[in-house]
Amino acid sequence: MNTYIITPSWIIRKKSEFKKGIKILESLGFKIINKNFPTKILSIKQKVNQIHKAFLDENIKIIIAQRGGYGCIKLLPYLNFEVIKHNPKIFAGFSDISILLNIIYEKTGLVTLHSPMIINFSNTTKFTINSFMNAINSFKNKQLFDKAPIKVFKHGKSQGILKGGNLITLTSTIGTPWEINTKDCILFLEEVNEELYKVDRAITQWILAKKFNSIKGLILGDFRGLKVEEVFRILKQQIKITFPVVSCKYIGHVKNKITLPIGAKVQLDTFNKSLLLL
Repeated sequence: MNTYIITPSWIIRKKSEFKKGIKILESLGFKIINKNFPTKILSIKQKVNQIHKAFLDENIKIIIAQRGGYGCIKLLPYLNFEVIKHNPKIFAGFSDISILLNIIYEKTGLVTLHSPMIINFSNTTKFTINSFMNAINSFKNKQLFDKAPIKVFKHGKSQGILKGGNLITLTSTIGTPWEINTKDCILFLEEVNEELYKVDRAITQWILAKKFNSIKGLILGDFRGLKVEEVFRILKQQIKITFPVVSCKYIGHVKNKITLPIGAKVQLDTFNKSLLLL
């Protein structure tokens, strides 16, 4: 399957990691079209052109980011969503790429993958690979939480469109034309190495912007450096929780990582500890 690597955020510093990530993907049957190791961060225009080029190439089946970091938000005003809509591909990444994953779905209807990137494949696990390949092969296993540890904070069963990603990254869109629509969605959030007060500030901004008012369910991923109970407490202190809430530490900046379809309809069932693709 022809695969194109994009660099919408930062670049991988170590060439060895870049090469190892490619080697793992190639061993899984992917044909990487552009294997040259990038040595400098692209300009906004170059990043946009790279994404357009990847979507316009009829031979490309998968577009995957090499890593996250920062920068995707700057691309939004310049992306041609008609090009993306009329040339659908598998579009994959996470972290800073969360913005692109959600906005591409909202603007085009294309389901995107919150998945490992090249840097993650350089040091990965069997669980992560199996989950990624399940996604690539059209989710034959529709139980997305299969073999993942789940903790229930509030029981319930609900359906909605799956959206979400990195908390701080998505918070930066609130109040802009690119703010994600959370109405009737099953929302998932994760974060990495942020202090509790910064996570508190971000979640409080979501609360004040009423982003939790009409969601159907909430999945708290891994918040590296923090206890997920502390994150839930921030919510509980400020709003009445009327929707099911679970935590899953296999979502986020972790080795064991679930690949999630952003834009797909799912059912969250806390009693079965399942997230089912409908």
